[in-house]
Amino acid sequence: MEVKDYLDNATENMEMAVEYLDDALAHIRAGKASPRLLDAIRVDYYGSKAPISNVANISVPDARTIAITPWEKTMFKEIEKAIINSDLGITPENNGEVIRLSIPPLTEERRKQLVKQSKAEAENAKVSVRNARREAIEGLKKEIKKGMSEDVEKDGEAEVQKLHDKYMKKIDEVFAAKEKEILTV
Repeated sequence: MEVKDYLDNATENMEMAVEYLDDALAHIRAGKASPRLLDAIRVDYYGSKAPISNVANISVPDARTIAITPWEKTMFKEIEKAIINSDLGITPENNGEVIRLSIPPLTEERRKQLVKQSKAEAENAKVSVRNARREAIEGLKKEIKKGMSEDVEKDGEAEVQKLHDKYMKKIDEVFAAKEKEILTV
């Protein structure tokens, strides 16, 4: 393999780690209503599990409310049951037309807990980036035995380290933004 192949693999793995972090942090509620809070919740729809967005219209009329309008009347109970059984911690209100979720303001203790959870997700992403760096460097070292010059290998290592630093900075920025969002009252 060429140095470029190792760099491409490392870049792809590091990019996936940042995307995963983005997605994981989107599901942590920061006191603001967001349709993405419901992404992980599945409802029973004619024998198969489907996301709520596949069986209802989801809107955010204001910063503290999520409105869910099921396309079929039979889905009201299924959606409510799925929300209650999820780890969202919000009780749905149903008026027969729309299911409303009122997002309560976060307590100081809950905010600290969410920051801690976000930090753990960021740390997982960092571990993935470090693993991608390690794999690329190990691969480059093996290429020396196959005839690659040490200078080319050292340059490759330096490039991998630059990628590592770039993605670590990205992860820190994503986490800092989420932390600010959680702690903003």
